[in-house]
Parts: sequence; structure tokens; C-alpha cells
Amino acid sequence: MMPNPRQLILGEFPCTLDERFRLSIPSSLAELLADENPRCILAKERSGCLSLWSAEAWEVKLNAQIKLVEQKLQADSFGDDRIAQVQLLGRLLSTRHRPVELRGRGRLLIPEGFRTFLGVDRDPPDNEVLVVGAAVCVEIWKPAAWLAYLERRMPKFRQLFHRLSR
Repeated sequence: MMPNPRQLILGEFPCTLDERFRLSIPSSLAELLADENPRCILAKERSGCLSLWSAEAWEVKLNAQIKLVEQKLQADSFGDDRIAQVQLLGRLLSTRHRPVELRGRGRLLIPEGFRTFLGVDRDPPDNEVLVVGAAVCVEIWKPAAWLAYLERRMPKFRQLFHRLSR
């Protein structure tokens, strides 16, 4: 189940990881993401960014895509050249996401391999992140990566908003 489709998950919040690599997701975001069920999926999205999904939404999204690949494999519709791509997909799927739980006050423990991917550490300023509502999930960004992303994407904001709101 996706988050309430009538309410987008929005907002940008500077946050700090504690010495145990825990992050408190702002309550306004945590409530929309995991109000009734603390189970979530943490996923490696792009360098310097992790995404946090409700477990139900992630499973629906992922299972539909995996089922399609499995059907193609069973139908033998992938040639030998595509098998290497399927192996790559399997490797990335194996390391890309992990089940997590939002604890009291929306607290999230960032697992070790995910910390490295995000580029964070215990000491300032490497323990600083931005928690961003991405409409259907929550994203955790290294501040420099977020700024670079915005610089690339913001010029097309008006077009995107117009296209989606038609």
C-alpha cells in the first residue's frame, strides 16, 4: 500500500546522525510514511542518497518488476547477451535494499553498508544529512549531493509541475 495518495510526503529538514548512526526522521514525515506500521525499506538510490519506503509500498513496487523479469526468464525471451544484465540486476537487488524499522520518535538506524554509500560518519560535518520528502517516500541526502541534484533538476521544475498537474 502506498502512502495516502491524497497527501504527498513533502518537506526538507536538516538532521544529524548520532554517535550510533541513528537518525530521527521528522514526525511530519514519519507519520505519513509509517503511521500504522513501523516496518520500512531503506534503499540505495543514487550516490549520496538513500530512500525510505513503507514496506508495503516497496513490496508492491519491487514485486511487480521482479515478476516481469522472472516471466521473461521462464519464457526464455532473454538471449545470452541479456543474461549478464540479469546477473547484474540480481547483484544490485541483493545489495540495494534492506528492511528497517522506525523506532520511537521516528528513529532510524542507518546500517553499515548504507552509511558508506551515503557518505556519512560519526563526526561533524560528516554526520549531517538532509531528510527530504519525495512525494511517495522519504529521502536521506548528503547535503552536497542534494545541492548538486537540485542544481541539475530545479531549472525543469516548472515543466514537471505543469506536466503532472494537467
